[in-house]
Amino acid sequence: MASISSVNALQASVAQAERLVQQDQSRVAQDSDRLQQSKDLLTKDRSDLSDTQQQSRTAQANAPTPQPINLNSAIEKPLPSQQALPADLTAPKPQVNAQGQTIGRLINITA
Repeated sequence: MASISSVNALQASVAQAERLVQQDQSRVAQDSDRLQQSKDLLTKDRSDLSDTQQQSRTAQANAPTPQPINLNSAIEKPLPSQQALPADLTAPKPQVNAQGQTIGRLINITA
């Protein structure tokens, strides 16, 4: 015959097992909910991707074709009047005094 202590030990073991089963069932339910949310999000993302791809195809189909560039006119030389540098980029002309000497520069001509 089973003693009271062994019955109590069995009841404690059964209670422990029931708690573990309930915890596991709770985890399974939470995982199931998360899986369903992930599936819903995946379905929404696929739908959004499909819409975006369709809009992109429509935009590409409606886009105007660029005109070809005429390289012959792109390489032509500009007129000489267009080749001159603006005044602020050209070097200033040297100033000359009455004796024909340049002013502003000291040139050492003695060797």
